[in-house]
Amino acid sequence: MSAVAYDDTTAGYAVPLPTRRPERPRLVLVPTGEAVRRLPQPALRLTRAGRLAITTTVLLVALVAALAGLIGGASASGAPVTVTVEQGQTLSQIAAEHMSGTSLATAVAELQLANGLSSAQVRAGQTVVIPQG
Repeated sequence: MSAVAYDDTTAGYAVPLPTRRPERPRLVLVPTGEAVRRLPQPALRLTRAGRLAITTTVLLVALVAALAGLIGGASASGAPVTVTVEQGQTLSQIAAEHMSGTSLATAVAELQLANGLSSAQVRAGQTVVIPQG
């Protein structure tokens, strides 16, 4: 057992200080029978493992949707549309026929880029790829 001493110089001797004992456990009355209150239980208790499972599932679904969008977009365009140039046909005529949604100058420029042409000159029998989009 340990004790703390207090040196009282006026009296000339050491006086031990009182120490506090820890409180003893006390009995508590617990209600039984009709006196017991029932607390409503929560409908769902989400644990750490549950949060991890939900997060993983959401991420996997998002990844699959993104991949499906990328793959679906690539397959939706299908094979590129090609045209064989006929005798006397120009790149402007091909652009006017197959790319009616854009201006003629823009369509010719897109055809040149898609086919690697340095000029608007094409020859009979040449295959021209029509860009989609």
